[in-house]
Amino acid sequence: MPLTVGTAGHIDHGKTWLVRALTGKDTDRLPEEQARGISIDLGYAPLDLPDGRRLSLVDVPGHERFVRTMVAGASGIALFLLVVDAVEGARPQTHEHLAILRLLGVERGVVAVTKMDAVEPETLELALEEARELVPGAEVVAVSAKTGIGLDELRAALARAAHGGERNIAPTRLYVDRVFTLHGIGTVVTGTLWSGRIHAGAVLRAEPAGRDVRVRTVQVHDREVDVAEAGQRVAVALPGVERSDLRRGDALVEPGAYRPSYRLDIELEELAPIPARVLVHHGTATMLARVVRDGGFAQLRLESPVVAARNDRVVLRAGTTVGGGRVLDPAPARHADHDAFERAARGETRVHAPVRGHDGRWTYSDEWLEDFRVGLEDRFETVDPLDPGVPAPTEPWGADVLARLGFERRGAKVYRPGAAGSLGDRADEAAELEARLGLEPIKVDDASLARFLEDRGRLVRVGDGYAVSPGAYEHAKSLLVREHEVADRITLARFRDLLGSSRRTAQLLLERFDADGVTRRVGDERVLRRGALRG
Repeated sequence: MPLTVGTAGHIDHGKTWLVRALTGKDTDRLPEEQARGISIDLGYAPLDLPDGRRLSLVDVPGHERFVRTMVAGASGIALFLLVVDAVEGARPQTHEHLAILRLLGVERGVVAVTKMDAVEPETLELALEEARELVPGAEVVAVSAKTGIGLDELRAALARAAHGGERNIAPTRLYVDRVFTLHGIGTVVTGTLWSGRIHAGAVLRAEPAGRDVRVRTVQVHDREVDVAEAGQRVAVALPGVERSDLRRGDALVEPGAYRPSYRLDIELEELAPIPARVLVHHGTATMLARVVRDGGFAQLRLESPVVAARNDRVVLRAGTTVGGGRVLDPAPARHADHDAFERAARGETRVHAPVRGHDGRWTYSDEWLEDFRVGLEDRFETVDPLDPGVPAPTEPWGADVLARLGFERRGAKVYRPGAAGSLGDRADEAAELEARLGLEPIKVDDASLARFLEDRGRLVRVGDGYAVSPGAYEHAKSLLVREHEVADRITLARFRDLLGSSRRTAQLLLERFDADGVTRRVGDERVLRRGALRG
């Protein structure tokens, strides 16, 4: 059966060099990676084994700053290739990567002790012994990517580790780790196919957006295939989809087989004390969550939805990896009840969903409606006071449910009835910002605050992240209108002289006037629109 193997290990221990030696492919594709000599993003390559099988190999960064990327790459792998430098031995990221692999349930793999050509035999033997103690039960192979010694032995060890395993026969599920555009093809997404199959012409559902997408072509390691199987690295071309419509962490799934959820019930496995707020890693997605704990169980209340299934694994981080767990219920009701966790552990979970009748009407159980309402209320607890709304559900039943429960939908967000933004404890910050405003644009780093104040007529945004006072905007506009009473057109240089300001200030204001319909650009000049005279 197809399998994906993922590297792990500390920075500069030779993971990428080893992958290049094993596969002939350099997985450091980004200019910054090549310039700095370290891996930053995930890299991929096919790995041919002595018995004729081909594995998919994922190379991950080793730096502690990129652990999030490492977890995304390790999700969905079946085997690990842990790399340890014979000179340095196990280092902090060696241990953290190994802990993450255990939390993800990746138990099979091989340890490669690299740079064997750089140490004396006695030192190498000590490094090999340390590696055996580090991962009991895994084969340990000494290699040199520089000289090629040990590479055949390493391939053979990987072939033995890859033997056996069970095919995942669950409905199709692929977590996206890359999105890009190819000329003549369009948007392409890649990922490890966790379960099911994907073929050209298939219709999948992109979650959590809830959008149906059609597969044009399927590739496995740059080769077009009729069908991709679970365990393979897959590239899927999606016609009619913009690159911005998908991102790392999204999932392509069999329609109707999975639904996004803002909560997960998990059975905990912890490495350190777990705080009340953590980063949750699932699939290739990362999101903040509040932890509601009961002994060895916890409910994760997520800030963004996740597409999960029972027995999936999650990793929890708070500066470092603090633990993880096995998903018991991928869409639980909001609770902190020990009996509910126990029922979930026994598999006694119920997934509720709205049902649409032949007359087109949606029906729901009272329990489901209350669960949905409480879930929305839970998300309202963490909203920004400047804009106290949460993303509206994208499912077809969303509008009907919101209307029945009395929530207000405004654009793409949902609000409590009558809810309005307020400065709250940021009133002093807003007052200080307004006191600095004038004709010269100042930088406003908080876009939400700037938008809030502009909606209330307390500043005018110009350019990207800058603002002027409303009085300065109106003064500049009056100068512009008066100039047009004696001249048909105005240049940037003339407007700058009228303002007595810098060229940059004049440019930002003219661009805002263009956007507001006050002026229209004609070549290097502006003309006044007729509507501006009435204003």
